[in-house]
Amino acid sequence: MSKFSEYLKETKIELKHVIWPNRRQTVYYTIIVIVLSVLVAYLLGLFDFAFLQGLQKIISY
Repeated sequence: MSKFSEYLKETKIELKHVIWPNRRQTVYYTIIVIVLSVLVAYLLGLFDFAFLQGLQKIISY
């Protein structure tokens, strides 16, 4: 049990060294993540559609 309490104490000390982002940075990074996620989803959907069309042409012959 002493190892666990020591771990918690060390974790608390390490968390004091962390530089947390402010509200503006958090909102900015959140917007970037959302935009990139939408772009990646769009590209994956586009590739899926293209491969589906190609596969349907191959199967239909």
